[in-house]
Amino acid sequence: MAQFNTTDSGIMVKQSICLKFPPKINSPGLFEFMVNNARNDQILDYIGTTFHLQMTVIFALTQSFHFIFRLLGMPMLISQIATGIILGQTILGNEMLLGDHGKIAFSKDSIQVLGTISAFGYMFFLFLTTVKMDLNLIKKAGKKALCIGLLCVLAPLLSGILTSITLSSKGESLNVKNKNMFLTILYSISSFPVVHCLLVDLKILNSELGRLSLSVALIGDNLSVILMNIGYLISISFESSAGNNKMVGLIDFGLIMCFVLIVIFVFRPAMQWMVRQTPEGAPVRSIFLYAIIVLFLLSPKLGSWFHLFILFTPLIGLAVPDGPPLGSALVEKFEFVVNGLFLPLFVTACAMRVDLTKLNFSNPSLKNQALINFVITMVKFGVTLGLPFFCDVPKRDSLALAFIMNTKGIVELGALSFLNDNQFISDDLFAFLFLIVAIMAAIPPILVKFIYDPSRKYVGYQERNIMRCKFNEELRLLACIHIPSNVTNIINLLNSSCPTSDSPLTVDVLHLVKLTGRATPLFISHKKHRNTTIFNKSYSENVVLAFNQFERDNWEAVEVNVFTAISPPTLMQEDICNLAMDKHTSFIILPFHRRWSIDGSRIESDDQAVRSLNCNIMKTAPCSVGILVEGRRHLRRTNSKDSAGSLSVYSIAVIFLGGKDDREALTLAKRFSQDARVSLTVIHLKAQGNLASVLASVDTMLNEAVLEDVKDNEYVSYIEKEVRDGPETSLFLRSMVNEHHLIIVGRQCDVENPQTEGLKEWSEFQELGLTGDLLASTDFTGAYSLLVVQQQQQKIR
Repeated sequence: MAQFNTTDSGIMVKQSICLKFPPKINSPGLFEFMVNNARNDQILDYIGTTFHLQMTVIFALTQSFHFIFRLLGMPMLISQIATGIILGQTILGNEMLLGDHGKIAFSKDSIQVLGTISAFGYMFFLFLTTVKMDLNLIKKAGKKALCIGLLCVLAPLLSGILTSITLSSKGESLNVKNKNMFLTILYSISSFPVVHCLLVDLKILNSELGRLSLSVALIGDNLSVILMNIGYLISISFESSAGNNKMVGLIDFGLIMCFVLIVIFVFRPAMQWMVRQTPEGAPVRSIFLYAIIVLFLLSPKLGSWFHLFILFTPLIGLAVPDGPPLGSALVEKFEFVVNGLFLPLFVTACAMRVDLTKLNFSNPSLKNQALINFVITMVKFGVTLGLPFFCDVPKRDSLALAFIMNTKGIVELGALSFLNDNQFISDDLFAFLFLIVAIMAAIPPILVKFIYDPSRKYVGYQERNIMRCKFNEELRLLACIHIPSNVTNIINLLNSSCPTSDSPLTVDVLHLVKLTGRATPLFISHKKHRNTTIFNKSYSENVVLAFNQFERDNWEAVEVNVFTAISPPTLMQEDICNLAMDKHTSFIILPFHRRWSIDGSRIESDDQAVRSLNCNIMKTAPCSVGILVEGRRHLRRTNSKDSAGSLSVYSIAVIFLGGKDDREALTLAKRFSQDARVSLTVIHLKAQGNLASVLASVDTMLNEAVLEDVKDNEYVSYIEKEVRDGPETSLFLRSMVNEHHLIIVGRQCDVENPQTEGLKEWSEFQELGLTGDLLASTDFTGAYSLLVVQQQQQKIR
């Protein structure tokens, strides 16, 4: 079979390819080969056997490389590239190095099969990426993101075009000019999927820098798509002009616009109809998902009818509404297979096609492309560094943004592989550009991780804790909500404080929603966006309604602001800490990850993602933090008026051992007990005998100071109890906890007092401390709620 290749000089070269027909798919099995001692056939002549062997070797090598490279901060993409280089034409597939021995399972024919299968996964990846895109964010992006997004593509592109014109020779063919134009646009693009993957890997997706980077990348990526299509039309126009057919470019433009109109006015309404046919909270019907997948599979053919560049046909995914129910159903059903199976195979298959031994640095075309690439990279770096700096973005953030916007990844690899497969660029230029992409994918993650640390903003942050607040001063709280039951528990806790106009509360409620079916995190203020529709609308409405009712029941004593944060569970601490710092919060209330059934007989849920979030907040919070453990039986109290009528006295107990966390807990309890409807009991557990002398004298003085007004207060019950060790403490607490509705304790992390000696070995939840873990254990069965308090951990510069 004959094939024509185009060199960098635009010369057509004829090559011969040998294809075997019919292809062998499934082997008869290893046992058959061993019994019949077949010599005419080899077991690896069969495509199915070879493909399974390739997958096994690829994943084994990739994980081995990643075990080493992750210690250097490099992404998985680099491990996949390294695997492809070793298995491909550079090493194992190189006849000059290993002869035919290295091509047993990785011959050119087998690589083509692997590449075809993995290319389908790459197109699927682009489709799911467009499904998760929300183009409405472009309209919401500020002037800063809009300017940076436009200029970080246009400025490098113009500089690249000028450099290309300067380096071009007079006798260049049309093919060479078209190639230079395409590559210049490719060097200038800012790929949204690549930036998104980098931010996810670095765990800064919903940080201030992450949100700015996503907005800039989204604007730049859409501009790049427009420019790529314009370049495609211009190249066709030049070719048609040479063939005396000047209308081809105009016709193709009209066809592309027809495709866009069909997506907007046919496919999009069809997808919205599917959403309307799905009852709220119900799963999407399978027939709808299958219909969308069939449409995606037909999109390349549809794109060919409309003369659309094949890599842009997955843009049909923009017709699918992002988020639940439709977008999230598609993403949850297929994302794991695509990202976990197809994409690693695709990257490795692309790297296997690269032959680094063909690099020829004396090639003038390669030198020109290297210079154009360098100029574009430098201009892009300067634009994305300078513009944010002039927009009052911190220097470190501007530098990190410059590296993020210059990163390369799987989109660029796919584009280069497509150009090489279609003989648009030569093998040596393909190898060189592939190497550049690998370098630009490896270095930025390391530098960004070194430069940018989201938690640094909390370093040296002013003291924000309850002890610093005066009793007649406004107390600012931040309450976090995950599920409906959290609403009732937190309102019950707030009601127990009995707020008044003389001792008011400002409560910022943050509804935390898992990010599914969309790429960009959202943060919504419900007072500013009263008509905002989010994908979990009814849930958020219930949260808003409940806390608005609480505010009305405590008019002039409580101010409530409700927010919704939609982000990945592993990154929610950034939303919480940012809001706490912006609102000058003194105390954050976090729900405990474990919930019991209404009768308290069994564990209803045990969400480890919530537990991990709580632990992270304990480490990074810019203020004091409390974890609220719900009682085994709900108190059935909905507002302060009902509680006053139904319960003559609301009983709060503080378990005091000493230390800054216990002092913070006692201060909070004092504030709650200012109302006559609240009864406060302070239980001071002291070490028996002379063991108390081991405590630091300064800490002892601080403890006595905070206990002084408690001992002399006739409205507070003060109980002093000497205990020898943890078991005696446990026995005493078990006898009295059921007498109270709410128990407040200090966390005292990594501190083992004589009063808790012996409890550490049995501790299950470190975030609750030893005393809190004891009271939350299954040994203590009661209707009381538990609040574990940690005072703000001051960071030192």
